[in-house]
Amino acid sequence: MQSILERITSGKFWSFHGGIHPPEQKALTATKAIRTLPLPKQLIVPLQQHIGGEGDLLVNVGDKVLKGQPLTLASNPMALPIHAPTSGIITAIKKSVIAHPSGLSELCLFIDVDGKDTWIKRNKNQDYQQLSSSEIIKKIADAGISGMGGAGFPTHIKTNSAANIDFLIINGAECEPYITADDLLMTEQSQAIVDGINILKQVIAPKNILIAIEDNKPNAIKAMEIATKGLAHIHVCVVPTKYPTGGEKQLIKVLTGKEVPSGSLPINCGIIMQNVATCFAISQAVINDTPLIERVVTVTGQALDTPQNAWVLLGTTIDFLLSQFSAQPLESGKQPVIMGGPMMGFGVLSEQVPIIKTSNCILIPSKQEMPSAFDRQSKEVECIRCGECAVVCPSQLLPQELQWSAKAKDYPQLEKLNLRDCIDCGACAYVCPSQIPLVQYYRIAKAEIRQQQILDIKAEKAKVRFEARKLRLEKEKIAREEKQKKAAAARKAAMNKATPEAANAKSAVAAALARVKAKKAGTTTAAAPESNKSENNVEDNTQKSQVAAAIARAKAKREQKNQTNDRGNNANTTEDKPPQDSAIESTADNTKSVASKPDDKKAKIAAAIAKAKAKKEAKSAPSITQSTDEASTEAPIPATQSDNSQADDKKAKIAAAIAKAKAKKLAKSTQANQSTDLEVTSGNADVDANNTTLTKSEKKAAIKPSHEPNISDNIGSSNTDPSNTDSSNKTQNQADDKKAKIAAAIAKAKAKKLAKSANENTSNNANNNTQKELT
Repeated sequence: MQSILERITSGKFWSFHGGIHPPEQKALTATKAIRTLPLPKQLIVPLQQHIGGEGDLLVNVGDKVLKGQPLTLASNPMALPIHAPTSGIITAIKKSVIAHPSGLSELCLFIDVDGKDTWIKRNKNQDYQQLSSSEIIKKIADAGISGMGGAGFPTHIKTNSAANIDFLIINGAECEPYITADDLLMTEQSQAIVDGINILKQVIAPKNILIAIEDNKPNAIKAMEIATKGLAHIHVCVVPTKYPTGGEKQLIKVLTGKEVPSGSLPINCGIIMQNVATCFAISQAVINDTPLIERVVTVTGQALDTPQNAWVLLGTTIDFLLSQFSAQPLESGKQPVIMGGPMMGFGVLSEQVPIIKTSNCILIPSKQEMPSAFDRQSKEVECIRCGECAVVCPSQLLPQELQWSAKAKDYPQLEKLNLRDCIDCGACAYVCPSQIPLVQYYRIAKAEIRQQQILDIKAEKAKVRFEARKLRLEKEKIAREEKQKKAAAARKAAMNKATPEAANAKSAVAAALARVKAKKAGTTTAAAPESNKSENNVEDNTQKSQVAAAIARAKAKREQKNQTNDRGNNANTTEDKPPQDSAIESTADNTKSVASKPDDKKAKIAAAIAKAKAKKEAKSAPSITQSTDEASTEAPIPATQSDNSQADDKKAKIAAAIAKAKAKKLAKSTQANQSTDLEVTSGNADVDANNTTLTKSEKKAAIKPSHEPNISDNIGSSNTDPSNTDSSNKTQNQADDKKAKIAAAIAKAKAKKLAKSANENTSNNANNNTQKELT
């Protein structure tokens, strides 16, 4: 360190790589005192004017504010408050274009100035040495001070993190052409700047303090030497003029010979750097309780009538500044306006852009002075690989490769090439013979990389939140399972106790299990009435019984047809089919038609009742059967006829026995109600099978009305006169058929009427009686 101080004292400094010597053009404003401007009619104050986030709003539209009043509140360490530059009324809070190369818009406060310039109450403190470090840092933060050399880093963060600092460097180099704001500030406010340096010394406690000023600022050098006379810990260092000596890492190299590693900060090397304008703002905040509401701005360029430095309120628009320094209004849209110097500045798209904390220059060049600013068409041509950009780069980068990667949006390669070490000095673009705007490519690439980094941080935070949520849900699931297990164990223990509550719990569990089983089986409830179950079973079994009945009917018809054919083929048989058979068939057909109706169940019950009544009437008419038997004995039938009748009876009995056996088999597989349905639906089969077991006289007695002529008369007459027998039989058969149909219709009507009043038990009893009579 001693060697460093010795070199500085002897005026020997180190040199950094590269650098250029552009025309200075400082004479336009360097010899003129700083001017105080009148109050503008309106101020546009952006909420964010530094590196970091914006504060929380403290005012609303329509509020009246005083000069120095806080407008926002810092909500995090990287946020800084802003203050009202003068008194007035908040007329709007909306987005407006700000000082940015892209011309983007941010939230701004619009203040209509009342012209009174009324201050808020301030607490001045001339004896700042009595303040503690924490109190000083708080005053710096509350004043909203950020680095005023161009970066805009919050000053209280840099000051509060200091530890084991070897050098506190005050940057007064101001190396960029045209700009003389720091030069004039040091010339006119040297004592205030020294007060600020002493305040920083009290907080940081550096071993040495170096004030760096380029040798092209004689007035500033003289003023600072006078102000620091007698202060052994402060050294005024006059460094050679070279662009960009004012760069942080470049000035550290010039003064100390140290190189800050890539990706590292000067504080890691025991060095802190502050701008002279920042030191002045610190003294104003700590001693005079004045927040950062104005700064010195160089308004220069040959297109202006009176270029000069001026104290400008933050939020003052560019068009107001131009109106103060030019007699004639500039031609809008054609005159280029540059915020900053010619090397590191950028063109603004609107004259409504306001001055912010980092604005130090407004350049309005003439066409002869800077023709490239008026030619909006790019003259960029292909790189000729001359290598001049790499020669002059003060950060020892490879600008040519950086430009290729930036155009290709190869961000990983840009990281490898250390794009973040680029200070946007513009030296590479200044010497490029192909007129490639290299700095513009780098700025765009940096912005895109920052945006991608923000997205990556958000994605990482979202991932952390997702993992935390997943873990929380897993814990909740385990807790629920444990709770359910404990509840189940408690219920089981309670059910095992011999108490009424345990019995009720068991019955409740059994009922719940029954409901679950019922749902699985497709039933609606677990405790449905038994009648509903039987109805469901009957409906299921009815379909099966109907199929079986249809098969039985088909077999009975086939056998009946065979018997009829056998009787017709017998030459000695003169007896036609009895009218009772036709009546039975018609009754069976009627029964089938009833069964085929939609109200199938009622029709079946009605048919069963009609069948029972017919059998009951047949049982109550024995005289008819006896007269038939007597007639058969008095008038014996010929042998041939009796033989045929016996053969027919035998076949009929066999068929009846088969049908009866099938009916019994079906009856066993169904319940009592199903057997009733089976007998009804199998109409022809049951009628034929039951009737075949009866004699002919019993069939006639069961079907024919009591007032009909006895069959024995017909038989007797047939023995005496065969010719008359044929004609009388035809007539009698027609009459019997007609009567049988009438009787069947009446029986059907009665059956329907009775079916409405008959219940299920009556039908079952009738079917049981019928089966007993048949057996």
